[in-house]
Amino acid sequence: MFRGLSTIALLIVSNTFMTFAWYGQIAFKSRLERFSLATVILLSWGVALLEYWFLVPANRLGAAQFGGPFSIWELKVIQEVISLTVFSAFVLFFMKSEALRWNHLAGFFCLILAVYFIFRK
Repeated sequence: MFRGLSTIALLIVSNTFMTFAWYGQIAFKSRLERFSLATVILLSWGVALLEYWFLVPANRLGAAQFGGPFSIWELKVIQEVISLTVFSAFVLFFMKSEALRWNHLAGFFCLILAVYFIFRK
């Protein structure tokens, strides 16, 4: 139980850094537009490095190959659901011009179905 919950917690932290590394330059355009593209890329790489500091331990804790509770398939689907959840919170909080629409919810429902089918024994 501990390994599973730790994996999920680390994936949430990892995906938070990933979202900021990938989309922070859009959300914080007004603060970053004075910097060159190369500088923004280096900043994003630095944030992405933090992502990997949490992602790698999460995968090692969670993977059945290392004694964790999840198959590699299950880990991937968990990561995708967490990624989309963190991304959605990021968009709703930082990108006020973007709205959550019915088709986004339909896509989330499809991910829930993916979780169901992947975890089905």
